[in-house]
Amino acid sequence: MVVDQALLLDVLPFIAIGFAAQMVDGALGMAFGVISSTLLISLGIPPAHASASVHTVESFTTAASGVSHILHRNVDWRLLARLIVPGICGAILGAYVLTQINVSVAKPIVLAYLTLMGLYLLWRGLRYKPAEKKPRVIAPLGLIGGFLDAAGGGGWGPVVTSNLLIQGAHPRKVIGTVNTAEFFITVTISATFIATLGLAAFTVATVGLLVGGLLAAPMGAWMAKRITAPHLLVLVGTMLTITSLYGVARALLL
Repeated sequence: MVVDQALLLDVLPFIAIGFAAQMVDGALGMAFGVISSTLLISLGIPPAHASASVHTVESFTTAASGVSHILHRNVDWRLLARLIVPGICGAILGAYVLTQINVSVAKPIVLAYLTLMGLYLLWRGLRYKPAEKKPRVIAPLGLIGGFLDAAGGGGWGPVVTSNLLIQGAHPRKVIGTVNTAEFFITVTISATFIATLGLAAFTVATVGLLVGGLLAAPMGAWMAKRITAPHLLVLVGTMLTITSLYGVARALLL
């Protein structure tokens, strides 16, 4: 009984983090990987192992979130098809590179770029009504997003969502599509990590993140459907700016 209580106390914080991270990710199309990976690394877990744990959890949470977005009609199927293949290719490359070399040198540059994207989206959401356009740059975006997500432990949502929004795509459709595509990316990354690191890469925190994430997954799609497009731009811009600035500060101080 004592062991069970101790185990519950160990898992509960990760359940709360998984729940909160997935609520944000499902509603705004980003942040689960960033929040979860940052926490695990701060607890001393090696970056490759943290990324492996997070992506294992996301294999399940993105499946639940994707189904929910489909049911709420938040998915652009043509855009989804154009993102998946290059995203998978980038994910395989990124997961392999992370297990072989240290890619942290480029992280502050990517985060600084995402900070600028966040500030722009925030400004646009506050000042203008979004004019919907069909995005043109899709395949390269999927490739880069998949690579950075695997190599950095999070990045598919911030990179792909922000750039599609800047190109003028409808916020609700972007969030739903990017979340649904993320399932295929995370499954690919998880399989690559298992092949290179083995099952020893996964920690007890994985269980807590998984439980919390699955509980929150259906709610995010519901929120994305009901928040207006300008408000979504403001929320996405704010979240992207905050998480990116935190990442820049942490990368420069360590």
